[in-house]
Amino acid sequence: MSRYNYDRLTAQDNSFLLFETHHLPMHVSSALVFDSGPLRTPEGGVDMEAIRRATAGVLHRIPRYRQKLHWIPFDRHAVWVDDPRFQLDFHLRHTALPRPGSGEQLKRLCARIMAQPLDRARPLWETWVVEGVDGGARFALVTKIHHCMIDGSSGVDLAHILLSPSPDAPPPPEVPEFVPRPAPSRAQLLLDETTRRLALPLHALRAVRDFARQTADLRDELEVRGRALLNLARTGTRADATPMNGKVGPHRRFDWLDVPLDGLKAMRRALGCTINDLVLAAVTGAVREYLLYRGVHPERVTFRVSAPVSIRSEAERGRLGNRVSSWIVPLPIAEPDPRRQLAVILHQTQVLKETRQALGVEMMMGVAEWTPSILLSLGARAMSGPVNTIVTNVPGPQIPLYLQGARLRALYPQAPLLDGMGLAVGLVSYDGRVHWGIVSDPDLVPDADVFTDLVAKSLRALAEAAGLAPDAAAPGAGAPVPSVH
Repeated sequence: MSRYNYDRLTAQDNSFLLFETHHLPMHVSSALVFDSGPLRTPEGGVDMEAIRRATAGVLHRIPRYRQKLHWIPFDRHAVWVDDPRFQLDFHLRHTALPRPGSGEQLKRLCARIMAQPLDRARPLWETWVVEGVDGGARFALVTKIHHCMIDGSSGVDLAHILLSPSPDAPPPPEVPEFVPRPAPSRAQLLLDETTRRLALPLHALRAVRDFARQTADLRDELEVRGRALLNLARTGTRADATPMNGKVGPHRRFDWLDVPLDGLKAMRRALGCTINDLVLAAVTGAVREYLLYRGVHPERVTFRVSAPVSIRSEAERGRLGNRVSSWIVPLPIAEPDPRRQLAVILHQTQVLKETRQALGVEMMMGVAEWTPSILLSLGARAMSGPVNTIVTNVPGPQIPLYLQGARLRALYPQAPLLDGMGLAVGLVSYDGRVHWGIVSDPDLVPDADVFTDLVAKSLRALAEAAGLAPDAAAPGAGAPVPSVH
């Protein structure tokens, strides 16, 4: 029999495939804005061939980018196999904005690109090179990578592979030959999966034995884990109805803002909290004001957010796949005072740490490894939980990065919308600034620009509460930003 090779998706990675529908594509996107610099052509475009060579030269370091899905027969679980018909030109695409190439035009293009699901018959990623931003002075990369391949932390690690801390464009890389490994047949996959299922009881016993051996206080750890599951169950199964929630349609809208990181750090020191606490407080103020704007009484609504928590160890940095759990945080939107909002959030996050709520979600996904794949969708829903929106904050590099000598100026994340969720908030810090990306369904949230403005207003209120100038952490304050803003 011929040798064959494949990688089985983890339960958590596979759950994002099961959770996906045509109207709920589960890819993670980003809009990266660069100075055109040395990549600008005499005609005012961008040197697409240089970007293509650079991308081709690193693909051997990220094998998943040349792999596609195969499904195990009679199961809803996938494996990765090499794509023998891989073509870079299908995944690396070239387009341009009409003049003048404004920020609003780029936002609309990002929204349209994000709304389209990835082709599951091919490797699950795309990168769009967008020239003509700011009349050609800048260009953008709009990336789409399926969530079953990466989480936020590993996505930032991948960016390091293509980007460089040096403004000197490296020489053209040598491109190793791609020799795809043989893929298994359906019969071989079925045989392997049957063998794996038969061995599960033995693996489970070994896992329990190793857990007992490596745990200093077994009884205490079991009690902690039991409480974590109980606290997770107490969050319920449904979120309260708000104007931000409902049946999600096929369209998307994208907005952004960015603030100086130094301003947030000054606020953090003055208020005695973390950057994440400040972010949740800013979202709290914006949600409260938005609900009032839409005629909803905030004190009558329990508004919960899912805040993903990375559980990726240092040894796992750079690996593809998901290593993430989540907190479910009720925002104190009934409270009008920003200082008291922050105090409530500080108390809640401390309780979440003490009760280890994220461990409950992690345990559910761990148990899913031992259960039939049809149950994995339950784990996927547990990742979002009974929540109204998602707020994800990923720390990024605080030094300038370059693509073939072109400086990266801004990086705006685009988080996927989950079932019933009309708006999602993502943040990435980079080179002294915190970039916010706000994704929405325009049929549910037709005025997302109002929400974006209210986030900025909430940040100014928090700065005043910290005894700082109102614009200390306001959009556009601090270091120069791209004119696409």
